[in-house]
Amino acid sequence: MKQALIVSDMLEDFLRLDGPLPVGEEGIRIIPNLQELIRFCRKKAIPIVYSNDALQPDCFIFQSRMNPHAIAGTPGAQVIRELKPETGDLIVDKPRFSAFFKTDLDNSLRELGVDTVVICGVSTEVCVLSTAYDAICLDYHVIVLDDCCASRFPETRDRVLYLLRKTPLYPLLKVMSLADFQKSF
Repeated sequence: MKQALIVSDMLEDFLRLDGPLPVGEEGIRIIPNLQELIRFCRKKAIPIVYSNDALQPDCFIFQSRMNPHAIAGTPGAQVIRELKPETGDLIVDKPRFSAFFKTDLDNSLRELGVDTVVICGVSTEVCVLSTAYDAICLDYHVIVLDDCCASRFPETRDRVLYLLRKTPLYPLLKVMSLADFQKSF
């Protein structure tokens, strides 16, 4: 099994409490876990992918109740400094929710021989979930780390994680803690 870590949308516009679409304290709460996870992945030579919203100002989804956010090329579309990517990390600028939708991520992972993606970040009910299901559709095994995901509303995160735990897709799609993931090595 060859794994890659996908860090979803840990961006300024989501993690700043005064940002246009803040995840709030829930997002801030997972930063130490993500720092530990990223250190662990670097130690184990697991490729790290930063999957980032990079939207256009006239993006279709802004016709909804969703505030414009993570506009490509703006400071709000940058990964927070606490999780700053390093040389060799893969940066995927995405035009929608899934890290796979209209990006080259699938090709990049296949070139690396990856067959399993480990997903974390924000927002559990949108980008994490979309990425997880698209990964399954592309024949990747998926691990979602429950204590490394956040949403604006903790009960929403918990409901989505509950549904993922109960999915008939197990064991292709698993939910586990950071500690359990580390113990699996």
